[in-house]
Amino acid sequence: MHPLNIPPEIAARVEARCGRAHPFEDLDPRRTAFVVIDLQVGFMDPAISHAYCPMAERIVPVVNRLAAAVRETDGGVFWIQNTHDASCDETWTVMQRMATPAARARRVAAMSEGSPGHALWPTLDVRAEDERVLKRRFSAFIQGSSDLAARLRARGFDTVLIGGTVTNVCCESSARDAMMLDFRTVMVADCNAANSDAEHNASLAAFWNIFGDVMTTDHVIERLRAGAAGQRAA
Repeated sequence: MHPLNIPPEIAARVEARCGRAHPFEDLDPRRTAFVVIDLQVGFMDPAISHAYCPMAERIVPVVNRLAAAVRETDGGVFWIQNTHDASCDETWTVMQRMATPAARARRVAAMSEGSPGHALWPTLDVRAEDERVLKRRFSAFIQGSSDLAARLRARGFDTVLIGGTVTNVCCESSARDAMMLDFRTVMVADCNAANSDAEHNASLAAFWNIFGDVMTTDHVIERLRAGAAGQRAA
């Protein structure tokens, strides 16, 4: 996994503005959802990938571990699948024009629903009680991408933990939009994967600086279990 290397002045700025370095560490587990972005074969198998991220497979064990802790403390797990369909050609033409015909064809082949690339990575611990959500933009929360925000609100979730790939594109885009839709948003550092340590850490630093929180899996699980213990004692 990527080493976490965020400049200390970022935490200092957050603490000066929020009164503490981690504004969302008081987690209410029953109102917390783990949103896992794009851990699909089409990003993780170099033979069929249109945008291969070698680090993505390495975060799978820690993603599974956090998913188990979220379920254990009565939260929800949402698996997001990047999806290409006809609407993308009609309503996101800028994206199509930014790629060569060959690159577009690879993306369509890898990300169309029902294709091998569209499937979630086989070693992810996806349970029957989890939800799957198709998204049609980098961000899962932006208008026209998915119904994720409505699903979260319908189940009473106001806090989202973001993991998946890649850190600085779909994960950060989703995290920023979640915050601006009024969700308390945490990017879980070691549950995110990018194409380089530098891109990963720059993304987390930018997000933590203004938009939300950044914590490790160990930190999140500690706070989830503390929240659950407090609820049992109440």
